[in-house]
Amino acid sequence: MEQVLSTPPATTPPTWALRLGYAGLIPFVVGAVFVWIVSAEAHPYVTLGLAAYAATIVSFLGGIHWGVAFREAEPDPRIFVWGVMPTFGAWIGVMMPPSAGLVVLGAMLVLCYLVDRRLYPMHGLERWLTLRFRLSAVAALCCFLAAAGT
Repeated sequence: MEQVLSTPPATTPPTWALRLGYAGLIPFVVGAVFVWIVSAEAHPYVTLGLAAYAATIVSFLGGIHWGVAFREAEPDPRIFVWGVMPTFGAWIGVMMPPSAGLVVLGAMLVLCYLVDRRLYPMHGLERWLTLRFRLSAVAALCCFLAAAGT
């Protein structure tokens, strides 16, 4: 009989996930910088672009919860409910003037991380929390800095 060696669970995300995650910060950083340096005529486009991208990411973070719940035989309905809440918050943030909407979007990024910090360990996903913290911190900071520049 052949012996099967089990590999221990990974403690960090794969390198490709790290690279893609950090690359996803480029629009946040560029958007926040551009808010401060573009002409008044381009300002609405830059703020809308940053807000739309932030809203997309916030919605994506909510959607992850549906994927987590799909893995469960008897999923907790609250996971599905929470999974749609970030999308509503993101939509509100995009509809507001940029000075307020970018603050809402930054706050949603922080809130999503705080929820994930509680939920991920319950589902064996704690190895993603360091990356989630870094990405959320930079993205939220960019939203807050851009809001200050509006």
